[in-house]
Amino acid sequence: MFTAQKKARVVVSTVAMGAIVALAGCATADPTGPATPAEGSGDTITVGSFSFPESEILAEIYAIALEEAGFDVDTALGLGPRQATIPALEDGSIDLMPEYNGNLLFHYDTENEARSTEDVDGALADIVPDGFQVLDSSPAEDKDAYVVTRATADEFSLVEIGDLSALEPFTLGAYPQFSELGFGLPGLASDYGVSDVTLLPIEDFGGPDTVRALVDDAVQVANIFTTSPAIAAEDLVVLEDPMNLIAAQNVLPLLNSDVYTDELADVLNEISAALSTEDLIGLRDRVEGDEKTQASVAARDWLVENGLI
Repeated sequence: MFTAQKKARVVVSTVAMGAIVALAGCATADPTGPATPAEGSGDTITVGSFSFPESEILAEIYAIALEEAGFDVDTALGLGPRQATIPALEDGSIDLMPEYNGNLLFHYDTENEARSTEDVDGALADIVPDGFQVLDSSPAEDKDAYVVTRATADEFSLVEIGDLSALEPFTLGAYPQFSELGFGLPGLASDYGVSDVTLLPIEDFGGPDTVRALVDDAVQVANIFTTSPAIAAEDLVVLEDPMNLIAAQNVLPLLNSDVYTDELADVLNEISAALSTEDLIGLRDRVEGDEKTQASVAARDWLVENGLI
């Protein structure tokens, strides 16, 4: 439970859906639309999030850890895509939020050629505008992936994306923008020589409809994000990407520089160091799966289990 000295946190729900960010050369288009963020409140650190469960879980992890370290914290969850979150950070409506290094980099520079975590982090540090600051990136990643069923992988000896040439022609299930994104159909053809592909547009961004289409063989390949609990639940195979078609998408904190302190950075960097992709999968499974745990409960449990509070 929170102490009496800690301010109650305010959750802002998403009120509009549909604005989609399609970022060339890198990962996910945001599947949600903008909402109006809460106003900041003086010395209180307001932690924002995008409008999907993983982002809200990460925001709760940041908020709870900072509260336990003695900061006054509010949350403004479900703000929508970067068209909402970046202006909110600029004007101080929110102070901090979990981000993804690749997506953030390509938000500012769609032509950037950085792909590895090290290169993306280096490029991002140089390109984040004045007034913003990124802290340490985490080993934890959530990125687009080319995914097949175990049966298809075994039948066609599929290990890497380039092996999909053995499957041509095939149907690929993904969100509509996948036909234009650099890591989508254009990159699949240019980097791996796999071009005899029909896109079946599915609007749920690697969600249950996409998974069901793959498992039912309505599509033979699907774009599913790497932290999806369905990958383990359905024994799906994520194809390796040796040419780094899909850039790194490591979790990291993005903050308004006005709230930076060494103490705040220490708390958040410790979280980043401890967080793994497997943790993200487990946290999503608790919140999105049968357990239906609240994001704040799953976040606190993870912090306790890892000795961070």
